[in-house]
Amino acid sequence: MGTPLAAPGLLLLLAGTAGLCRAFFSLPLRVSHPVAPGGSPPAPVVLRPASGSRQQDPLGGADGLALASDPGGTLNFLAMVENLQGDSGRGYYLEMLIGTPSQALNILVDTGSSNFAVAGVPDPDVTSYFNTKLSSTYKSQGIDVTVKYSQGSWTGVLGTDVITIPKGIYGSYTINIATILESENFFLPGVKWHGILGLAYDALAKPSSSVETFFDSLVRQAKIPNIFSLQMCGAGLPVSGSGTNGGSLVLGGIEPSLYNGDIWYTPIKEEWYYQVEILKLEVGGQNLQLDCREYNADKAIVDSGTTLLRLPQKVFSVVVQAIARTSLIQEFSSGFWTGSQLACWDKTERPWSLFPKLSIYLRDENSSRSFRISILPQLYIQPILGIGENLQCYRFGISSSTNALVIGATVMEGFYVIFDRAQRRVGFAVSPCAEVDGSPVSEIEGPFTTADVASNCVSSVSFHEPVLWIASYALMSLCAIILLVLIILLLIPPRCQHRYTDNDVVNDESSLVRHRWK
Repeated sequence: MGTPLAAPGLLLLLAGTAGLCRAFFSLPLRVSHPVAPGGSPPAPVVLRPASGSRQQDPLGGADGLALASDPGGTLNFLAMVENLQGDSGRGYYLEMLIGTPSQALNILVDTGSSNFAVAGVPDPDVTSYFNTKLSSTYKSQGIDVTVKYSQGSWTGVLGTDVITIPKGIYGSYTINIATILESENFFLPGVKWHGILGLAYDALAKPSSSVETFFDSLVRQAKIPNIFSLQMCGAGLPVSGSGTNGGSLVLGGIEPSLYNGDIWYTPIKEEWYYQVEILKLEVGGQNLQLDCREYNADKAIVDSGTTLLRLPQKVFSVVVQAIARTSLIQEFSSGFWTGSQLACWDKTERPWSLFPKLSIYLRDENSSRSFRISILPQLYIQPILGIGENLQCYRFGISSSTNALVIGATVMEGFYVIFDRAQRRVGFAVSPCAEVDGSPVSEIEGPFTTADVASNCVSSVSFHEPVLWIASYALMSLCAIILLVLIILLLIPPRCQHRYTDNDVVNDESSLVRHRWK
C-alpha cells in the first residue's frame, strides 16, 4: 500500500499535440488509493499530473488443426462462443459441472499453471465448493498436493471425478482434480470463481509431471486436436465492476468468428509455461534499445491467469520512463506507476489520448522475421469503478516482475490467442471485441527483419521448477551434513580442543545471507 499523500489540489494546463495541430486544454487529475472489492472508496486527493508467418487458415483440419465446427460430433465451436465471464481484474472463468450428481462451479482459466483444482471445503471468499461426499463418482488418490502462484497458494488432496462443460465439448470425462482444503491469498474477496483450470504443460503439474493435466485428458479421451484458443473481452471496461464481461475458450480448435485478419504465430520455446521469445519493445514507436535477453530474463510467457503485463524490473523502469517522457503528462505521481495509487479524471474526460502505444515484437516461425502486437492505452490505462460520483479512476495495467516477462490479461484482451500445442506455437490475431467507442485498441503488423537483434534472445540455461527443487534438496542435504559435523565437533571433549592464549589473535567475521523463495 502506498503512503497517503498530503499534496494540495492543483490544476495543470497541458499543451498537447494531435497530428499537426496544437491544442491547449485544462485537465484535472486526481490520484487516490485502490479500492478493495467490497470496501468503501477513499476520498480522492488532487495532484499535479504532470510477409511473415501470418496465416488465414482454411476451414477444415490440417496437421491436427480444427477450424470448422462439427455440429454432429464432439466439437461445436459456435457453442463455445461467449462461454466465459469475468474481467481482467479478477480473471475469466468457465462454468463446469463436476461429480455425480453434478455440482456447478465457476473455474478460472489459467494458461500459466497445470493443475485443475476446486474449493473442497467452505471458504469465506467463495460462494460454492465441491462436496466430494455428495459425488458417487469421486475417487480420492490420497495424494497431498500444494501449488504456489505469484500471488497466493493452496494445499489439497488429489482425486478423480467426471466433469461436463455445458458450453464446451460434448460428453463427460474423467479428470484429475485437486480439492483445495487450505489456501492463502488464493480465493480473494469479490471473486466469482471457485477453482482454477491450469492449461499449461504437465511439466508444471504438482506434485509431479506424472499427473495428467486437464487438457491432456480431454485430448486423449475426447479425441480432440491438441489445440485451444482464448478470447477475453474486457478492453476499456472496468477491471472490477459489478457486472461481468464475456469471452470464449474454444477447446480443440479455432473459431473464425472470433478474430479479424490473419493469425501470426510465434514458436513455443519450452513446453512448460507457454514460453515465447520477445525481441524488442517500443513505446510510442520508439525502440527501448535494450539487449533482447533483458526481455526474456528468465522467461517470457503467455499467461491468462496474470492480470497485468508484467515486465522484468529493468525493462519496467525503462518502459515507465518512456511512457512518462512521451505522454502529455509531464509530472506524475510515482504511486500510479507502482500500482499503489489510482489516477482519476472527471468522467467527461478521456485520458487515453495522453498516453502512447506499446508494441511487443515476437519472433516469427521464420526465425529471420518478426511481427509486432501493439496495445493502445485503452488496454493498459484501465478504468476502475467505485471512486466518487463525478470521477473515473484508472490504474496502470503494467507492473514489475522479479522472474519473468508475462503477457497477461492487459495484452491478451486485445487479441484472439491460439495455443497450438500440436505444432508448438502460439498465435495472435486481432480480436473484434477489442474495441472502445467503435475503434480497435489492438494491432498486429509484420513481417519485420530480425537482422538488428540476436539470433537467440533466450538463455540456453533454463532452470525449470523441477530442477530448482532438486538443487534445493541437494543444498539442504549439504547444509545438514555440515551442521552434523559442527555438532560432533562441539561435542568433542574440551581436552581435545585448542585453548587460546593471550598471544592468539581471533578474527571473527560473519555474513548473513537472506534467501527469498519465489
